[in-house]
Amino acid sequence: MLYEWLGPLGEEFQLFNLFNYITFRVGGALMTAMIIAFILGPRMIDWLRAKQGKGQPIREDGPEGHIIAKAGTPTMGGLLILLSVVISTLLWGNLKSPFLWTVFMVTAGFGLIGFYDDYLKVKRQSHKGFSGKIRLMLEFIIAALAVWILTGAIPAEGGFNTGLAIPMLKDFWINLGVFFIPFGCLVIVGSANAVNLTDGLDGLAIVPVMIACMALAFIAYLVGNAIFSNYLGVPHVPGSAEVTIFLGAIIGASLGFLWYNAPPAMIFMGDTGSLALGGALGTTAVAIKHEIVLAIIGGLFVLEAVSVIVQVASFKLTGKRVFRMAPIHHHFEKKGWQEPTIVICFWIIAIILALIGLSTLKLR
Repeated sequence: MLYEWLGPLGEEFQLFNLFNYITFRVGGALMTAMIIAFILGPRMIDWLRAKQGKGQPIREDGPEGHIIAKAGTPTMGGLLILLSVVISTLLWGNLKSPFLWTVFMVTAGFGLIGFYDDYLKVKRQSHKGFSGKIRLMLEFIIAALAVWILTGAIPAEGGFNTGLAIPMLKDFWINLGVFFIPFGCLVIVGSANAVNLTDGLDGLAIVPVMIACMALAFIAYLVGNAIFSNYLGVPHVPGSAEVTIFLGAIIGASLGFLWYNAPPAMIFMGDTGSLALGGALGTTAVAIKHEIVLAIIGGLFVLEAVSVIVQVASFKLTGKRVFRMAPIHHHFEKKGWQEPTIVICFWIIAIILALIGLSTLKLR
């Protein structure tokens, strides 16, 4: 909005030329979303607590301390993040960008799915929401639409728009053709549900999400710039740098939310936030042609998801469990680790993986 209104005035007034710079608008989006989250946080916590009564239901088979320590904590805190991101993005983003609107659409769509799931859990006072099959079907429909839009927005020369870029190989990609849409759907839906599985301890998911957003925002800026992308040998996707505005808004909103979600949490993100944020990460990766790098940067989320898959497969095939409890952060709780210790150690892992992912930019 400000870009369309004030950017053109930059030719006459030098100060307004700042609105034509993505870096300035990213900073503006970050600060705006953070301030909104800080201001609205207490009001939203009080409102959700009044509406939800007993708060989010706690799994009875979970770690013993959770039932007592976390009982009564309101959920759906993702609403605070989404509201802050939406206002900030509309204010600072280029509203003509198909990349921005596509990431926006997936985030909002997955947020609505998560909201309905959270609503049913609170209403029924059960950790089970609505049908998992229906939820996945809706997620895949939204993801398929997003990938279809992105393949039209990305240059198609030589099958680039349906290609899978390989890290550390310069100007090389595998053209997946019609299989790119199901592949992109798996990236988006997988990312959303991996973040959702990670969101099990106070502050555990939100900080790695911020770290991943920072890394992806840096990559998106480079990918959207012809000079930088050519120098580094990474795929150039014209216009994709605009998603950095959205990612900046997520970082700011997440910082504001973390103030209330840090141990001991006053509010939980819920599926409303985790599905939305995970979907945003996956869609961004598809938009900037860094799907494989996302698996590195978001390796913590991959680890959490794999631990659940291994646990379920092992129990069904052998009747035995590999971990004391899945996702894996609960395994360490069962081993006696304190919650803050697990959270901080996982944050460190997320930072290391993000740095490894960023290093692929030069290893070509």
